[in-house]
Amino acid sequence: MTADIAVRAKAQLLQSMQALPRGQEVVLEASGVQSFDSAGLALLLACRRAAVAQGRSLTVVQWPASLRALAQMYGILPLLDPQAALQP
Repeated sequence: MTADIAVRAKAQLLQSMQALPRGQEVVLEASGVQSFDSAGLALLLACRRAAVAQGRSLTVVQWPASLRALAQMYGILPLLDPQAALQP
């Protein structure tokens, strides 16, 4: 997920999130993300901000190992995967 794809995906994701019932958790499945840069993480953080503003929680599941490692390196993994904060 590069900057070009992230820009296009952001509007789509935010619109889909708005369509969910109020308070419903947002779960993003990331297994299909094969190529990415920091723009992909920025997109996930933007989705989290939108979810929180809508009174929702957001969790990313089925992380590719390299994307998970990047999120962990940037220190944002617990924001996107609350279960990660519980693991040693």
